[in-house]
Amino acid sequence: MEILQIVGVALLATILILVIREQKPMFAFLLSAFVGIGIFLAMIGKISSVVSVLEQLADRSGIPSVYLKTMLKIIGIAYIAEFGAQIIRDAGMESVASKVEFAGKMLILVMAVPIISVIIETVLNLLPA
Repeated sequence: MEILQIVGVALLATILILVIREQKPMFAFLLSAFVGIGIFLAMIGKISSVVSVLEQLADRSGIPSVYLKTMLKIIGIAYIAEFGAQIIRDAGMESVASKVEFAGKMLILVMAVPIISVIIETVLNLLPA
């Protein structure tokens, strides 16, 4: 039960952060950031098994790998932007966090344009002339 370990570490870190924040706010922020990064890195290992299953499904269905790679990049951008924005919010910089989220959304939009255009072309080809 990895989730129990993760929640346990997070709760312990939360208690430490609440105690430290009064005396050393910078250390409290650093502890929060390091715990968040640790949890993020612990989950990256789990992603490889999901990616391999998705690649197998894409191969069997005949979907070109470029679309799967693009979708995985989009998902990665979304998670990283959200994670970064949350850390920035923990530091009390709401406006910067909003800009990080905005940048993530714009990068996702740019990466999605080729997929959207293929979908539109496919729909147009299916319609009678």
